[in-house]
Amino acid sequence: MFRAAALLSLALAALGCSSQAPDPLAIEVRRWSELARTDASTDEISVEARKGAQPALAEAEEALRHGRRLLALSRLIPARIDLAAAHYVRQLMASGLVDEARLEAEWKRVGGALRPHLGRVDTAALDGVEPAAIRALAEAALPQVRKFYEASLDYGRNTMPDAGLFYLGAATAERDIALWSRELSSAASGSAPALRPLRPELDALESDLLAAYRPPASIDRHDEFIAASATLKEARELDAAGLRRGALLLYLQAALRTAAVRSSTRRASDGLDDLGERLSSGDVDHSIGRLFLEMARADLEATGPTAGATAAAVTSDVLPRYFAALEPAAPQPPQTPPRVTVTLVRWPFT
Repeated sequence: MFRAAALLSLALAALGCSSQAPDPLAIEVRRWSELARTDASTDEISVEARKGAQPALAEAEEALRHGRRLLALSRLIPARIDLAAAHYVRQLMASGLVDEARLEAEWKRVGGALRPHLGRVDTAALDGVEPAAIRALAEAALPQVRKFYEASLDYGRNTMPDAGLFYLGAATAERDIALWSRELSSAASGSAPALRPLRPELDALESDLLAAYRPPASIDRHDEFIAASATLKEARELDAAGLRRGALLLYLQAALRTAAVRSSTRRASDGLDDLGERLSSGDVDHSIGRLFLEMARADLEATGPTAGATAAAVTSDVLPRYFAALEPAAPQPPQTPPRVTVTLVRWPFT
């Protein structure tokens, strides 16, 4: 019997078979990387989608090679959304004229398919998805479905129909990310983190960002300020909707973006290993924090003029914010009711 089992194992190995289940993350990274490499479409939407997606997919492949799965997933998601939306537009363009009437017809059709995701976001929609980082990425995608869908028709009418269709494709792709999270889900290494509303932290970060918005940085790095502000706004929306994991993830992403524009001086990443040990200790699912740890470690291995900046920001700012967000909220001073002073001026001869 042992001999038969051994022979069967050898036969399976010779056929390239494995008893290990396929890795859905690795499959998706390979799939979209191959699509980006082989697509020769010359329309503007496809070209722009590939331009943004290819570097992100290269980072995802590199992260997988180093076992940084959370980082790979975070790099894959935006690339997958852009490429999927561009592919959707190409399919429609290949099947006939794309004009405003076609856009309106597609808007109605896609609206029917997305109807369950166009209302108020259900905070329990992703119950059971683990670990926390995967659920956080999926929670961040959920509100985007309605945003892209609602913007698509008017945007296409005021620009070009294919631009509106791209937004429709993005709405569907965001929905697919949320659904795909269940395929990626696996038992977390610890209990769910205790999460709370983050309004005080979000307010403080916004104050930091506004304080940094001064020349010359506000001029030289304007796009980075816009990206940080937009990420902070999304974090507020997720927090208000009760999507706690997504809110924490976006808050930390906004903090990382804010750290990048607050100072051009890079600080050392001393202490990163200690933070890594803290994330590995205890019985709490610290996967959201570990995502940023993976970012930092990948950054320390990078080369170039900005290498080390992310690692320094994660060490000195982002991960300390993460651990603070898991603690009870600090007491807040009572807010002074807003006052409005109206001055009436009587002009002569009136």
